[in-house]
Amino acid sequence: MLKTKLRSSLFYVLRTNTPLSSAINFPNVSNSALSPQISSISQLPTISECSRPSPSTACEFLDNLSFSSRVFCSRSAEASDLKPRCWNCGAVAPSSVVFLVCDSCRSIQPVDQSVDYFQIFGLEKEYEIGDVNLESKYKDWQKKLHPDLVHSKSDREREYAAEQSARVIDAYRTLSKPLSRAIYILKLEGVDVDEEDTISEPELLNEIMEIREAVEDASGSRELNQIQSQMQEKLNHWSNTFAKALRNRNFNDAVSSIQRMTYYERVKEEITKKL
Repeated sequence: MLKTKLRSSLFYVLRTNTPLSSAINFPNVSNSALSPQISSISQLPTISECSRPSPSTACEFLDNLSFSSRVFCSRSAEASDLKPRCWNCGAVAPSSVVFLVCDSCRSIQPVDQSVDYFQIFGLEKEYEIGDVNLESKYKDWQKKLHPDLVHSKSDREREYAAEQSARVIDAYRTLSKPLSRAIYILKLEGVDVDEEDTISEPELLNEIMEIREAVEDASGSRELNQIQSQMQEKLNHWSNTFAKALRNRNFNDAVSSIQRMTYYERVKEEITKKL
């Protein structure tokens, strides 16, 4: 049936000079795949000639024309083959959620480095994550991935559990703080930030020295808490500055904001140690 239909369509194209693409519509078959064979036909016979016992070259071409079955495979089947599968039961990973645990057999899957920290918690890749309850999502993952929960499983799955659990912990710690979240999202953009880079601006360096002296000279927790509040305000300011720079794809300003956030975050840590 397919060959008969193709033969009639090709006769029509060659006799009327109709563009091949408008006369024959086979999915996934490009015109370039047919044109070399069609152009090799020196004389097109009539349909009645093709019904004779000794077919001409053109008839032989049409009778012998075949396509790989792969050409007619559905795209959905090909897409399914590209999805990851459970190492234990072979179930196809759902496209709507991160594939850390198989829904079919509950087996913990190996770490997929292509999955970023935002995806682990079902977030968009954005610096400003709003009021998302990361801690709740983190606890939900740990209930499924913690190595202590798979102590009776195979060595292979216990190893996967330890790796996945460690990665979820790191993802939670990274995204829960503005500074580490800013550094990570720039890393995803291909911009590496060296936290040890020093700022040469005299004004900022003098400010940091004065703040540290104030921390050392503080007589009690009240003064330390006041300085802590001031540092938090500065962190909020530069966090907003970073967010704006990121939206504008201004990575130089984004890195500069991170460097300042780093200084103020270290002061906060020093105060915390003294409280």
